[in-house]
Amino acid sequence: MNHKATVSKELNDKFTKILEGLLKLPENKKCADCRNKAPRWASVNLGIFICMQCSGIHRSLGVHISKVRSTTLDTWLPEQVSFMQFMGNEKSNEYWEAELPPNFDRIGFGLEKFIRSKYVEKRWAKIDGVNPASKAGEIVCNLDLNVPPAGPKGGFSRATRRLSLEESILTRHMEQILPPLTRHRGGSLDIPKSTTPPVRRQCPSVDFDKSPVNSGNADFFSMFGVHGDKKDSATVPPPSWTTFD
Repeated sequence: MNHKATVSKELNDKFTKILEGLLKLPENKKCADCRNKAPRWASVNLGIFICMQCSGIHRSLGVHISKVRSTTLDTWLPEQVSFMQFMGNEKSNEYWEAELPPNFDRIGFGLEKFIRSKYVEKRWAKIDGVNPASKAGEIVCNLDLNVPPAGPKGGFSRATRRLSLEESILTRHMEQILPPLTRHRGGSLDIPKSTTPPVRRQCPSVDFDKSPVNSGNADFFSMFGVHGDKKDSATVPPPSWTTFD
């Protein structure tokens, strides 16, 4: 099933505005890898914003390493937008570049070699650290489609219970379409008791003293036999196999 087909144009336009708001944050104004300004591409499973040059290198790594999307041209899924809010360049590099020497010459080292060493070989990843991208499935998100993400590091509001992003979006749409349900406090949910007394059905009484069972001469054949027209067995000739002539 193509989940992108379920995203309407109106909803995708809202996702695009959210991504534009994320790109205006200080930590996302530069490419996560080469530090070039104004990135317009993203790796949706790494949660980073990258430039066009680095996006081509990320594509060559394979989708099991990096899944590249355009922030303006591609259709985004709700969980992808939510993860980009959760992660961002700064939080991602805190793990992937934890052991990177200060003022490291990325261009002189070779940009493609640098990106492969960073994400494939995990050369500068945090030692004994947990990759925050691995917790993407555990994120409890409530994507706000009206208010852009606030705070220097972005983020999202947490719901009081564990809801999927599709449920929260559907809830917001239903609240706009359906009027709120009200419950009268004075009413009672108890079922009213009926004033009519119940009808009691009486079973026919049986006189056990006159019962054929107690008389000692019980006719069991008449008790268990099939009611219907009785035939005289004397008038029915016996079958031929019963004779020995």
